[in-house]
Amino acid sequence: FAAVAESATKKIDAFNAQDISNTVWAFATLGYESPDLFKAVAKTTITKLDTFNPQALTNTLWAYATVGHESPDLFEAVAERIINNLDVFNAQDISNTIWAYATLNHQNPDLFEAFTDKLRYNLDQCNEQEILNLLWSLAVMDANVKIATPIFSHIS
Repeated sequence: FAAVAESATKKIDAFNAQDISNTVWAFATLGYESPDLFKAVAKTTITKLDTFNPQALTNTLWAYATVGHESPDLFEAVAERIINNLDVFNAQDISNTIWAYATLNHQNPDLFEAFTDKLRYNLDQCNEQEILNLLWSLAVMDANVKIATPIFSHIS
């Protein structure tokens, strides 16, 4: 797998959003972190952020969280993109994204507030796993009461 990682790292700039997302997803799924590859992917993803659809973004963040590879610049850039395009993110995208931020303990209160504002009116569209991811993430991130209370109130 090291040879694949080395080759992908060298060619990552030629990858499209789906290629990038699938690559890190595959590495994470197999439990193989290649720090050089993940660093290169972060850099390239930031420059190609506008070409990523919600699922590609979510899968990319999931991969980083799964292997425990922190990338603050990537997570901040993605947060800004999501906040500005929240209407295209569904409950699963939000649930998986908030899980990735919480797993890496990457604080972004504006993103969490945007997510909870959207979801509190759409919790009926969430399945149990999505709600559990959201609640776990809010607890892990020690979300402030202003953000968490509407979600807990709706569920109760």
